[in-house]
Amino acid sequence: MQYNNVSIAAFGYELPPNVVTSDDIEKRLEPLYAALHFKKGQLESLTGIQERRFWDPGFAVSEGAIRAGRKAIDACGLPLESIRMLVYGGVCRDNLEPATACAVSHSLGLGPATLVYDVSNACLGILNGMVQVADAIELGHIEAGLVVSCESSRQIVDITIDRLLESLNMDVFKQTVATLTGGSGAVAVVLSRIDAPDPRPRLLGGVVRSDLAHHALCTWGPDTGIPASGLQVMNTDSVGVLQNGVALGVRTFEAFKHELQFGDDQPDKIICHQVGATHQDTLLRSIGIPKDKDFTTFRHLGNIGTVSLPITAAMAAERGFLEPGDRVGLLGIGSGLNCMMLGLKW
Repeated sequence: MQYNNVSIAAFGYELPPNVVTSDDIEKRLEPLYAALHFKKGQLESLTGIQERRFWDPGFAVSEGAIRAGRKAIDACGLPLESIRMLVYGGVCRDNLEPATACAVSHSLGLGPATLVYDVSNACLGILNGMVQVADAIELGHIEAGLVVSCESSRQIVDITIDRLLESLNMDVFKQTVATLTGGSGAVAVVLSRIDAPDPRPRLLGGVVRSDLAHHALCTWGPDTGIPASGLQVMNTDSVGVLQNGVALGVRTFEAFKHELQFGDDQPDKIICHQVGATHQDTLLRSIGIPKDKDFTTFRHLGNIGTVSLPITAAMAAERGFLEPGDRVGLLGIGSGLNCMMLGLKW
């Protein structure tokens, strides 16, 4: 896919108030650590994640998306009536129905002709939403659109800790250690039609690839609570996700560079989905990208699902890591396995 008329008008994000360190989680897991003879510091050693953030108990994910959305709208400088599409891309939702996007759009004051809906695709929800908004802009259907997400890991981490303390089992720890890296946060992206001359980052295009034989490697559910008493459980085959995810990432990256005609030394900068230190090291080594081209947040924010990649891009822009003229790769991968990589010219 390629785009000629789409820019990134603004990012907005909101961070939760409660910082939870890996040491905090390990203190809650002391009986498990004693039973399995783990040393203190094991969680950070395995993942590279020092801390993550949680919303207050009972916080609605629509409220986080609203806060991030307001910031993005204020920053973009566009009239509110020009935003004619809103996509909520989070894994976490307020309810099965209606779409969480409805509450967000209402609170932001978007008009009744705005196309409003949710998209769910594991950690790729925001990137999927960006593509759908970009397609509508490129086709001339809208002038601008907003993609938002808010993720909350407090409940699933609490459930997982209870499960680990009940089992005191190494196999359960292996299946759930990835869950303990989960963080929380909210993000919003405004995309708009390019006005020439336009100094804003341009969305150049991208590619998608999948390897759906591995759809069971990382699961979280049941979504509907059927049976009604069903307990939310998240299991991850971390080794399988790493091996097969990186292999899919390599294939997607090759197609990405070809599609956007990037040179051997491009992209100039990359922003990846934030999983942890081992995934970062393995992926960068496999695609031949040096670490100084990559900007990370996982050490202090953890893995925030759909929010991870765009909030990292927003912070990279704030801190001057992304510079005018840079060709930037947004490298996303999610359970399924699905991979999407988008290219920007900063």
